[in-house]
Amino acid sequence: MPSRLAFLPRARTAAAAVRRPLPGTTLPGTVLAAVLGLAVAGCSPVSSVENADVPKWRATALPSSPAAVVLQDSGKILNRDRIVQEAANVPAGSYTLTAVCDGAGKAFFAVSLDGKPVAEAGAACNGRQETSKINLPAAGRVEISSSSVDAPLLYAYRLVRAQ
Repeated sequence: MPSRLAFLPRARTAAAAVRRPLPGTTLPGTVLAAVLGLAVAGCSPVSSVENADVPKWRATALPSSPAAVVLQDSGKILNRDRIVQEAANVPAGSYTLTAVCDGAGKAFFAVSLDGKPVAEAGAACNGRQETSKINLPAAGRVEISSSSVDAPLLYAYRLVRAQ
């Protein structure tokens, strides 16, 4: 009757063969390659909102400004504070708000007329323009506030009289 002990040494030998490094590779070489990979990744420049060139970003994100622009702004939202811009004596009528943001999350734009809310719009921060139709029922002072709970991010918008 064959002994079971003969099987056990072969199983250990086969398992040890599986753990052997491939020919031509050594453990120190593998470790060195991993360390170098991490070092190169650590030295790569990381673009951040804080260091972004807003005019350069806006030139590509929201390039042309039509002549009928009533109000426009761009910048960085670095915290949850609202950024407010206003234009006085804006005539009643239909307008288009085009907004874009880049970063993470979403930017929100609240439009008010003489201190009363008129409309709200949002833009997903994926670099694509989003438009909203705005109707101003009377002439007056228009304010647009920009904000986000997902700061930091870049934003740009413009309010244009509809044709």
